[in-house]
Amino acid sequence: MRTAGLASLFVFAFLAATGLISPGARAQEAPPDTPAPKISAPDLTPDPHGALSQQQMMDLFRVVADRDIQNQKRLRDYTYVERDETHDLDGSGKVTKTESETFEIMEIYGRQVRRKIAKDDKPLSEKEAAKEEEKIQKAMDERKNESEGEREKREKKQRKQEDEDRKWVREIADAYNFRLVGTEQIDGRDNWVIEGEPRPGFHPEMRFANYMPDFHGRVWIDKQDLQLSKMDIECIQNLSWGLVVARVHKGTRVVLEQTRINDEVWLPKHQAVKLSARVGLFKSLHLDEDDTFRDYKKFRATARVVGAVPVSK
Repeated sequence: MRTAGLASLFVFAFLAATGLISPGARAQEAPPDTPAPKISAPDLTPDPHGALSQQQMMDLFRVVADRDIQNQKRLRDYTYVERDETHDLDGSGKVTKTESETFEIMEIYGRQVRRKIAKDDKPLSEKEAAKEEEKIQKAMDERKNESEGEREKREKKQRKQEDEDRKWVREIADAYNFRLVGTEQIDGRDNWVIEGEPRPGFHPEMRFANYMPDFHGRVWIDKQDLQLSKMDIECIQNLSWGLVVARVHKGTRVVLEQTRINDEVWLPKHQAVKLSARVGLFKSLHLDEDDTFRDYKKFRATARVVGAVPVSK
């Protein structure tokens, strides 16, 4: 499962996480190295009761979202291991099947690639491992042989996606009423806890933004770094795409947790999804998915990638 950034907070992050829509270029292509816009730190001086105003929280979200985009850029410098565990459920919530897949994630010539290294916590067979190696090498060869025109077209698309991400922040500010719930510690660090509830009268401007009122949630924002530590969002009413395309049921939920890496970047460490949905006329989906992200290491892929990564849960 691929994660989305804070700029896609609440609805878009959830939809991308569940795979019901594509998360777009950010999940596959790293934005080019363009200077980040200058955004000054907001005035977060609380009132005499220790509360932040609605405007202060909106300003805070804009800063956090911009820093999340920078996190996505720094992610290019890292390899990591992702383990996805899926529990299929019956209508009563009983687990009927459990499967897991483990991937090594790396950035190759600006493209994120996923090499499967285990299934159900068992290493791949020689044949399966060779197939994964061939896939990685093919991706490297394609990007290495990319023409100047193809590269410019790709980078233009990436910059457009980054602009779209920033526009989402404005939509979020308009779509929700924010309330400072309090402060909590996560991993020994102080966080603001902010709750978002749909704002009556919201008029969406961007694609998919019309689904925002169908979700509510909380975010935990690290006070010192102004980074997203945790996000917990929930579908509060049934929603549908088209007549028979997909229907997501009330109570569907996603939780994302991030951690500070190398004192320079905040990246995912855990993501949990509880999904109840119907796809098409007959297919029902009831599943819990639990994804972990570990072993972040600095890396730049410029040569043939070989070898295997030890598997552990």
